[in-house]
Amino acid sequence: MRGLWKLTVTAVVHSVRHIPYRLHSGRPPAPLGARILTNPDDVFQHNMWDHVQWSPEEFEEARQKAEENSRERVSIEEQVRHDRDANMYWNEFYEMHQNKFFKNRQWLFSEFPELLPQGCEADHTSGGQESGVTDLSSQGACHKDLLIDSPVVGEQRQHTTSNSTVEPHNSVVFPGQHASFRILEVGCGAGNSVFPIINTIRECNAYLYCFDFSSRAIQLVKEHPDFDPAVCHAFVQDVCDSTSQFPFPYESLDVILVVFVLSSIHPERMQGVLNRLVGCLKRGGIILFRDYGRYDLSQLRFKKGQCFSENFYMRQDGTCVYFFTKDEVHRLFTNAGLEQIQNLEDRRLQVNRGKKIVMHRVWMQSKYRKP
Repeated sequence: MRGLWKLTVTAVVHSVRHIPYRLHSGRPPAPLGARILTNPDDVFQHNMWDHVQWSPEEFEEARQKAEENSRERVSIEEQVRHDRDANMYWNEFYEMHQNKFFKNRQWLFSEFPELLPQGCEADHTSGGQESGVTDLSSQGACHKDLLIDSPVVGEQRQHTTSNSTVEPHNSVVFPGQHASFRILEVGCGAGNSVFPIINTIRECNAYLYCFDFSSRAIQLVKEHPDFDPAVCHAFVQDVCDSTSQFPFPYESLDVILVVFVLSSIHPERMQGVLNRLVGCLKRGGIILFRDYGRYDLSQLRFKKGQCFSENFYMRQDGTCVYFFTKDEVHRLFTNAGLEQIQNLEDRRLQVNRGKKIVMHRVWMQSKYRKP
């Protein structure tokens, strides 16, 4: 079973033969990169190859591996304890790693140009596609018992027109009220998306909200030298708590960024979380999503006894992760009333050139609009 995620060069040759012809002929359209492995002899020339298609045998081997490591489940007692102490695990994670565990996501603006208002240009020179590789989710967003310590305004159940530039909240005082473009990052962690965004929107009349349910993570964000309260409001929030309130009005956001965070939420709570987030979007607003895909290397590495439920696992540090399919992502977002702009499966070949091994990575990347 180990052969699926630590492949020999012979296996790479087999994989290359299954890359669709359209990817061999010229540069493929963005997104998801354009580094295509056409000659297996070149596999160790780079750390990552894009648009890698699996053979039926590789897919079946992955399915069997996931089935094997999920047969033995975490006990009900342990699941209850974990649910009660979830924020403790994330606080401990950030206390240990501070803001050094993940690189800043400079790839954000290449894959998600919708993050910026028109006329606001991002600097793409400081990062590339490979900087987007993430080996585990960097955010905590949800715990039902977390106390909220951020300023709030009441959620206003008023409707706007289909024009997302309409501002019906002039009488409400809230952070970022004067901005013409508002962004929310859900589960911001220590700020690996926050600071590339802040450093880009300073002159764009845009404003960023970001939250995490780890108080330690938010402390790290606020202590960072690039944090700027003039363009960003960081706060502690439990996105699973339907009784908590956000520090901005209903239907006031242009973009919501949900990157490697929905997977940390129990599958039974995901739909409710998305439904609530959609209520924060203006008409025409967009949710940008990236997360783990089914049979990613990290799913196949789990041992028996770490599985909560089908495709939902607990890591050794107590944090959790779910692995999505395209159909599941589409169902979640359309059930929340959104229209699909993009829903992609990002399959890549990650290379350890020192050890001469290659590994299959799978992520989901999607964009959905509020009609």
